[in-house]
Amino acid sequence: MSLVILDLCGGTGSWSKPYRDAGYDVRLVTLPQIDVRSFEHHGLVHGILAAPPCTHFSFARTRAKTPRDFSAAMEIVTACMRIVWDARVNGSGLKWWALENPVGYLRQFLGVPAYTFKPCEFGDPWAKRTDLWGYFKPPRKLRKMTHVPKGHHRASAWHDLPENRAERRAMTPAGFANAFFKANP
Repeated sequence: MSLVILDLCGGTGSWSKPYRDAGYDVRLVTLPQIDVRSFEHHGLVHGILAAPPCTHFSFARTRAKTPRDFSAAMEIVTACMRIVWDARVNGSGLKWWALENPVGYLRQFLGVPAYTFKPCEFGDPWAKRTDLWGYFKPPRKLRKMTHVPKGHHRASAWHDLPENRAERRAMTPAGFANAFFKANP
């Protein structure tokens, strides 16, 4: 029996990819196929990765055509936390969980994060600061960060990524995903 990992709001599944590659039973819970707000899982869960959309929490949202909607955004965060809660209290065997979002307004709702990182600290070609809340072992950062000149990225690192900038920025960086997997098998 393989261990179940729930990847909530996982998009492309880039954060859970190391688990999938290692033979874990990864359940990708993401739109349009599955809405996290109505998702229910019964049975054992080894770990939960949650990456609710950052659209309304992002400090970078300065030229949006619509106003921030914290209520709608928090519905998704609350749904993720409900799934974590259900897994914890129903004796599913949950070993760890983590909820990720770029540094932004979510701190005003969830408090101080357990861990903050920059992808370049794991060898990835960008420096967007990202917060993690949850119960997990912190991944080990590289001794030497990847140098990322302001506004630049290493072109070779982008060859397998989506053309759309927003989709690229939403993906969990591979270096971080691998480091998280090693710390939380």
